[in-house]
Amino acid sequence: MIDLTNPAPQRKPDWLKVTLAHGENYERLKRDVKKLDLHTVCQEAMCPNIGECWGAGTATIMILGDTCTRGCRFCNVKTGSPRGEVDWLEPKRVAEAVRDLGWQYLVLTAVDRDDLADGGAAIFASTVRVIHKLSPQAKVECLTGDFAGDRAALDVVLDAGPEVLAHNLETVQRLQSAVRDRRANFTQSLAVLEHAKRSGKVRFIKTSLMLGLGESETEVAQTMDAARAVGVDIFTMGQYLRPTQRHLEVVEFVTPAKFARLREIGLAKGFRQVVSSPLSRSSYHAEQAFDPA
Repeated sequence: MIDLTNPAPQRKPDWLKVTLAHGENYERLKRDVKKLDLHTVCQEAMCPNIGECWGAGTATIMILGDTCTRGCRFCNVKTGSPRGEVDWLEPKRVAEAVRDLGWQYLVLTAVDRDDLADGGAAIFASTVRVIHKLSPQAKVECLTGDFAGDRAALDVVLDAGPEVLAHNLETVQRLQSAVRDRRANFTQSLAVLEHAKRSGKVRFIKTSLMLGLGESETEVAQTMDAARAVGVDIFTMGQYLRPTQRHLEVVEFVTPAKFARLREIGLAKGFRQVVSSPLSRSSYHAEQAFDPA
């Protein structure tokens, strides 16, 4: 367990200070997204890479509303019960945004929806299909939850043909119960990744870790080994930042040098792509996985 009585570092180091996104193109895209009634994780999570990613034609859209049925201790998304509500027009709006805004790579994610029998899989699948219909050149990455271990629900998403299936382990095995909701666990998440890989229906499988929660470098390397063992192709790592005083404290601000060292360790283990830096998020440089090796 994480020792919450141990005072964590409060001042962000210089390497976490970034210039806020600005410029005419960024402001235009922000206005367009607002008009289309879409939730972008880029904006809602105040991602430091928003200007760079939007400029490269990449974005992350959150579907299925803004209320999560789980309560992970690192996440600032509202927790509650959406009571089965689903906006079936959302796939069309998202696909039209991809077409109209010229996005070439879309990361499609969602809150956990344990209130739905399929965990929201049908909306994921519908959105992927409409995007591919309206923008055949666009690639889609589905960053899903674990669907409570329901492989049939995961198959619904896989059958829609996203180019990448991502599901985040979030932290090392020892810290799972302290960081994630009790309904999530390391073994279940590995099973999601393994099933997606064995399906042969997507090109790449991906997962991500937050660092700075008290994990050791050895534990990170062991997590890489577990991910490679089930066929993960892309592994990303970034610094955990505390959203509010109600959330887990930061135990360590991991240095850029350590992130760089972990990237080399990951590449040596055989991942196709390892994205590792303090400001990296799970969708950062996602499109580069398709660059020629």
